[in-house]
Order: sequence, then structure tokens, then C-alpha cells
Amino acid sequence: MLMKSLLLLAVGLGLVLPLAAQGPRRVPVGDWPEARGPNRDGVSAETGLLDKWTLNGDGMLWRAPYGGRSAPVVMGYRIYLQNPAGRGVDLRERVMALDADTGKLVWEYRFNLFQSDVPPHRIGWASPAIDPETGNIYALSGGAEAIALSRDGKPLWQRSFGEEFAAFTTHGGRTMNPLVDGDLVIVSAAVSNWGTSANRGHRLIALDKRTGEVVYVANPGGRPYDTAYAAPTIATINGLRLLIAGLGDGAIHAIKPQTGEKVWSFVAAKRAINTGVVVKDSTVIVSHGDENIDVNELGLIAALDGSATGDIKTTKWAIKGTEFAFSSPVVDGARVYQIDGGSTIHALDIASGKELWTLRLSTAQKAPPVFADGKLYVGTDAGRFFIVRPAADKGTILSSVELPNSVTSCCGSEGTPEQVLAGAAVSRGRIFFVSSDAVYAIGARRATNPTGLAVNTPAEVGAGAPAHLQVSPTELVLTPGQKVQFKARLFDDKGRFLREDKATWSLEGLKGTLADGAFTVAADPVEQAGLIKATVGGLTGQARARVARPLPWTETFDSYADGAAPPGWVNAVAGKISVTTLDGQKVLQKAPDETIFKRIRAFIGPTNWSNYSFEADVRAATRRRQQGDVGITAQRYSLVLYGNAQKLKIEAWEPETTRTVTVPFEWKPDTWYRLKLRVENLANGSVRAQGKAWAVGQPEPAAWTIEKVEPNGNREGAPGLFIDAQFGAMLDNFKLSAN
Repeated sequence: MLMKSLLLLAVGLGLVLPLAAQGPRRVPVGDWPEARGPNRDGVSAETGLLDKWTLNGDGMLWRAPYGGRSAPVVMGYRIYLQNPAGRGVDLRERVMALDADTGKLVWEYRFNLFQSDVPPHRIGWASPAIDPETGNIYALSGGAEAIALSRDGKPLWQRSFGEEFAAFTTHGGRTMNPLVDGDLVIVSAAVSNWGTSANRGHRLIALDKRTGEVVYVANPGGRPYDTAYAAPTIATINGLRLLIAGLGDGAIHAIKPQTGEKVWSFVAAKRAINTGVVVKDSTVIVSHGDENIDVNELGLIAALDGSATGDIKTTKWAIKGTEFAFSSPVVDGARVYQIDGGSTIHALDIASGKELWTLRLSTAQKAPPVFADGKLYVGTDAGRFFIVRPAADKGTILSSVELPNSVTSCCGSEGTPEQVLAGAAVSRGRIFFVSSDAVYAIGARRATNPTGLAVNTPAEVGAGAPAHLQVSPTELVLTPGQKVQFKARLFDDKGRFLREDKATWSLEGLKGTLADGAFTVAADPVEQAGLIKATVGGLTGQARARVARPLPWTETFDSYADGAAPPGWVNAVAGKISVTTLDGQKVLQKAPDETIFKRIRAFIGPTNWSNYSFEADVRAATRRRQQGDVGITAQRYSLVLYGNAQKLKIEAWEPETTRTVTVPFEWKPDTWYRLKLRVENLANGSVRAQGKAWAVGQPEPAAWTIEKVEPNGNREGAPGLFIDAQFGAMLDNFKLSAN
């Protein structure tokens, strides 16, 4: 009783107490809090679901005009979606809540895409995740911005990993769903940072779900080939909880979800993995649709021993030559069903891998099936929604409904049936799915009231000796004089929380004072980057922090040695950006590069700056009639000199060209030019970006060369660089100042 009273007092005072256990996790039958359901396996425990329906007829409840690429999720009597909103200059991404009975809009929260290579027709891949404990909603944008909303759609916190970690977002647009585990929300993206995390990796980033603080960053694999959107899952195998996910490096990885420690990896393909896994006892079913590591055949479905550790080299069984490129499998007792890229269902025996039967649905497939009430519910790229009854020897199509022709597609070809690219959600007797144009509800006219729990996982209580030390928060951007309190958290060998403990603390590469985990940054207005280390017994852990100089500041790079880069500049190392001597003068160089790293975005300050200006000298080389592009960024707007095009542009989201402002500007290769970018928040809520460019040595033009005003503009953001220069570029004489 005393403990309960103390807990209630702490909550009332807004304090956060360390948990003595992980969990419990309870999800009622009827809720569908993540894209693949309560158990993250595409399976529902509901019964009495419909076998057939007709468009605008029997079994159809409603259609709401909110199309998208991602799957719906459900909590209580609300459906939550993530999708595009608007078109052209008005296009943004959003999370929205609909009434499950009527499809009417309850609320929506819109947010911008910025500093991203995702094209307009490929945003909104990820589905939101709902926390069963608080009802809060978590989303990851196409630009790798993590967003937390209350159940009423009010923003709680956000983290811009596009800027903080220089996320590699690509023209593919693939984005992984967040996952909520205990007090953590875990997101994933291919990112580059600084220091020991400077190289690009597809990392899993765990955040405190209440504050957005980074708790750990896991990098279990190698350099990613591409972005990926495999749905992550959590399963307990032989008493060990594992977060299992395919990543952009062509491998499937298992980590301890509360600590990020790697348990095992299986390298499967020469491209990113886009399919989720399913688990049956200790068997993990994996699949992909690209080139295998050992043979030239495309595609794989295989069974792994999920109780293994380290690098898994062998499989229980494997079938190669069928491309399971996008859909994710589901388990039905001793059978597993997976749909290949050509939209054929394959039924396999889990123990042996023997193919039991196949059933052709359509011609192309991305959406995963959902298994509920002994039936498979799944839509296809060709715009048909199927209900299939699988058996031991065959699958029978119970219903096949062609959707209307698309007229307002989020992402596909209009004039053909609406595409279904994501899985369905099952909730209280209804099936909800999203097409390129709309949300559909089919099933029971009146919501059913299923009883029981779909998930009833008891609390995970740590036991035994400490095996892992976690320093939290673990990735920070600080300012001179700022004070931060760190915690040393101990976990057992199964990744279960034991306790917070007193630690011996030390600093590496940072100036300031550190006592009992409280770090106060030195007041010197200089850039720093380094580690805050803790030791408990024989265990060590660390947090990383970079310190940004307050405005105003200038940088001529004269104090740096050749080959060095300013500490904590994000993506500088991956982008081959460092100081060099040119004509006897220290400058910043983007080295020539023939790889994808010839194109780079780097960031050099905090994400919460606003109303400031950035000036720099820039130049780019020309070889083989190819002149590089080089520019500067302030408050999520870039001012860029384009070489081959001989133009000057202001752009926030480069692929969305309708919102880019462009003027002709002739500039010579291997010649210095001055860029000046000013961004300000206006009183009417809009944002104005102004830019000018002129040859170094000439007087600054009195008037701005180019201007852009956005009604729903970016009201804060980090300064940075945009460079696309196969043959290299140079920058010098930075000046950043408040307006």
C-alpha cells in the first residue's frame, strides 16, 4: 500500500520513477495497436468475421477519402492512419484519427517533410504505433522525424533524426514502423552521425516514450544498401525476449529490446530486407526478394533457429528462387503463408519447408495478409481485396472485390483500381484497410464486444548479476553551461532491468564538470563532442554529447589541421568533408567521390534554432562537363547553387519541385562565390526565406536575389550543408547570426 501511495504521489508530481520490471503488456482482443496487430504477427484472435462483401453493398460499412501507403491501427473505437495530405505546395504528411463506426474525422495532425530525398508520391510508408498503456500515438515521418501525439492529437515531443543523425531517406521512401516496448518507443533508419557513429548504418533508436530522450542506439549490422520497411517484431525464444527485424544491410538481426545488445544476425541478401518475420516456438521464418548471398537466384524463404547467438550461417531449411519481396508471412498452426511479389500465396510446412499448395491472387503484391477467424484478408497492388480460406491442401477464394478506379491516388496510377499496399486491421468484428484513395471498413454493422486479452505478457523482472550498463540519456545536443543528469541503469544477461546504481563517472573529449552523473558543460562558446562514461563494478557504459556554439559565430577553419573536421558535425565523415589547404588557405573540402556519397547533407548545430542567417563562401569543380552543386541550409531551407543548371534555388524538400523557388544564376567552376541565407518566422504564422549570391571580392548586392514565403513553413531547424559534387567542392568563411 505504501509503494502504491508513493507511486501515485510521484505521478501527481510529474516525477518519473525507475521501473523495477519491464511491462506488463496487455492488449484486449479487439485492439490493433501496431501495423501487424497486438502480437506483431498479422494474426487476430477474433471470430465470427465476414466471409464475403460487395462494394457499396452487403458487408461494406463505409469508405472515407483518406488514401495512403501504410496500414491502419486501432485502439478502442478509433482508427489511426498516417498518410499524405494535400498536393503540390500544400503537400504534407499527417497522422489522423477516424471514428470506427462512421469513418468521420476526429482529428488530424499535419507536419512537413524537409531535407529529405523522398519524392512526393512515396511518403507515408510507416504506420503509427499506439501505446496500450497511455494511448499515445507515435509516428516516423518520411524524413525520419519521430513524433509523439496524445490520444487527442496534441503534440507531446518530436525528434528530427533527419537532422540529428543525417538520416538517409532516399527516393525509395521506405520507412519502418515504430514499435512500443515498455517505456520505450523504438524507431529505425539508415543514419550517419559523428565520432564512432560517423559511418552510415541502419540503426535502431530507442526513445523514452514520455520525453523523447534517446535511451540507446543499436547498430547490429553493416552498411545499408538502401532504406527498408520490414515490420519489426518482438518474440520470446527460450526465455529471452528478442526484437527481430530485417534492415537495409540485407540481414535479419535480433537484439535485446530494452538494451539494444545484439544477440544474432543472419545475412540473407545483397539488398535491403523489406519483409517482416514470424516466429513459431524457436523457429524464425525469414524471406526476401533480392539476390541471395551464395547464389544468383532471386528470393528466399527460410527457417532459422532463433535460439542461436552470433552470426547465423546455416538454416533449418531454405527455398530459393521465389521473390518474396514485400509482403510478410503469417503462421497458421503448423503452416506458414507468404505471398510472393507476383501475388501468389505459398503455404509451407513450418517444420520442413515443404510447399503444400499455392494460390494465385493477382499480378503484383506488397500488402501482407492478416489471418483471422480461419481466413486470410489481403489486398493487392492491382486493386482487389481478397478473403481466402486456407486448408491443409489448398486455399479457397471466398471473396474477391475490385475497388473503384483511382481518382485521387496518394501514390499510384490514377484511372486503374485503387491499389492496396499495406495490411489490414481487425477490430471488434470489422476489417479496416487502406487503398491509394480511401479507407474501407467492412464487417459487422454494430461493433462486437470480444472478451479476453490478445496479449497478456507479465512483467519482466530482472534477476541475478548485472551484465549490461546503460547510460541514459545517451545521445545529446547541448549548449555551453547546460546541465544534464545522467542515470546508470543495470540490466541482467537477458536484457531485463535490475536497478539504477551509483557509478564512477568520467569525461572524454568534453570540457565541463561531472559529479554523481550530473554534467555541466563548460561555459566556453566553442564546439565540442565527446563521451560521458560510467563504471559500475566491471561494467562500463557511455553517452555521447555534442556541444553547439551559441549564435553568433564565425569559422575560417584556420585552427584545424588538414584532414580534421569540426567536432560533432553530423555526416561530415561519411560525406568526406574535412579541412584542407587550398592556395595557402585553410578551407572545408567535400572530397571527390564516385559513390552515392558524392551527394550529402551535413548538419552543424541544434534543431531548435530559428530566425537566423547563414553565410558562406562556396565553389565547385567541373570535370567531364559536370559541375557540382553546393549550398547552405538554415531552419530547414537550403540555398543552393546548381552547377549544370546554372541556377540558384531555395528548397526545403528538394524532390517536391512545385515548392522550390528558382532563378537563373551564371557561376563559374573553381571560383569562389558568397551565399547568404536568411530565414524568419513571420507574425502571420508563415515563414520567409531570402537568399543572395555574388562573386567573392565583389560588393554584396543590396537586394535579395531570391525569396520564398511558405504559409505552413518550417519554424525551426539546424544549419547545415547540401553538396552534390562528384568532383568535389570547397566552402569557407562561415558566419551564423541571429536576425
